[in-house]
Amino acid sequence: MSREVYWHLPGFYYFFYLNQVIINLMKEYPDKFEDGYKVGSVYGTFPGAIWNGGRAVFGVTAKQDMEKIISTYNRFGVPVRFTWTNSLLEEKHVNDTYCNLIMDIANNGKNQVLVNTQVLEDYLREKYPDYQYISSTTKRITDLETLKKELSKDYLMAVLDYDLNHDETVLSALTPEASRIEILVDEICYSNCPKRTAHYRDESLMQLTFSRGTTFDCPNRKTVPAFKECKKRPSFISKEELPSYIDRGFVNFKLVGRGLPMEMVIESYLYYLVKDEEREFIKKKLDAALSKLPVRK
Repeated sequence: MSREVYWHLPGFYYFFYLNQVIINLMKEYPDKFEDGYKVGSVYGTFPGAIWNGGRAVFGVTAKQDMEKIISTYNRFGVPVRFTWTNSLLEEKHVNDTYCNLIMDIANNGKNQVLVNTQVLEDYLREKYPDYQYISSTTKRITDLETLKKELSKDYLMAVLDYDLNHDETVLSALTPEASRIEILVDEICYSNCPKRTAHYRDESLMQLTFSRGTTFDCPNRKTVPAFKECKKRPSFISKEELPSYIDRGFVNFKLVGRGLPMEMVIESYLYYLVKDEEREFIKKKLDAALSKLPVRK
């Protein structure tokens, strides 16, 4: 596979150590990983940021820790991508001190933002023009014409709604812009879920109100998350199917993981990034490196 392929990894905060290890292993043992594979970004949020969407994340992070995490990834040449996709944001929220502090710290021309609401996007583009902006899958754009309009805007990329992962009509039409499409290959949620937009709003409300314990009725909350469950979803793109996407120019792929067990995330990294015959070798290297760390999140 001659062209470069970019993987966008979850949890730049919660999987900080894991992501460092996998990036280092890719540099140290390039022959163990699939040819041309690179880490394109690490996405997520610092806990407690009200602009965050998709998955509510509670807590707070000290400025010094933010600086350390962002600078570490950037030294690797990896952008940090903020999930500023809260779907309930209003004008009054754009001046949030904590979120603006995060943007100020990472405002070095190397980092990225996923956006959903127009009010926040307009504010960010004016105040922070040096970021690259990406249209989020949380917009739930499922028709082709709207998606084409999205790509006509000034976005680095648009993340494809995973319900379209195997839609040949859509994929064929998007081939001219394939390099600007990011595909979520292993979503654990159910395809064509009628509650998905409402669920995003529920998570957004929790983030805005710092309120845990929602009773949102979701089938996935009744089972333990597992990578094997991702493989059963119609939207799942297997390792064997990937070359057919890459050959057409789709070279940006996203892995799930926010709010999921680290063991599941490791399994997805091993499955997608590592050559089949080298998984055991890389797994041992991962386990050995992570076992030496004082905190394993």
